[in-house]
Amino acid sequence: MAETANGGAANLSDAATQPKLQIMAQFIRDLSFENIVAQKGVQGEVTPDTQVQVALDAKKRSVDNQYEIISKYMITSKNRSDGTTLFALEMEYGGIFLIENVPDEQLHPFLLIECPRMLFPFVRRIVSDVTRDGGFPQLNLEVIDFVQLYRQTLLQRQAAEAAKEPEA
Repeated sequence: MAETANGGAANLSDAATQPKLQIMAQFIRDLSFENIVAQKGVQGEVTPDTQVQVALDAKKRSVDNQYEIISKYMITSKNRSDGTTLFALEMEYGGIFLIENVPDEQLHPFLLIECPRMLFPFVRRIVSDVTRDGGFPQLNLEVIDFVQLYRQTLLQRQAAEAAKEPEA
């Protein structure tokens, strides 16, 4: 394939309009870990059942093309035999992102899918370290399907809005 001056210019303009995603900063906004076993003790055999709940929030910052994404994780581990709580971990983990060249109609899913996906490995490491340091075997979170989480959130919002609308 022969390259021309026009073809080269077209490639440069394509690169200029490609979506750009850059992590400017990431941080723990809030972290709480309670070792209930150490506080109250547990009798008998312990078979943990761990539940993970995730919520996401995104907001525009005052700086052009910057957004703050907060991932909220609520993790509880209970004993299967009697339902007593073994530990509870709550964490809000944030990231500040520079995002350019993403069409407005694609921005919302981009913020709530791609950004949390980029932060997730750091969240996983923190959860693993905190549970281990808290006296439990380290918890390695399963990969979260942020696309599915986004779709579920949209369906829940639609259902809530439909419930609010008066019947005709």
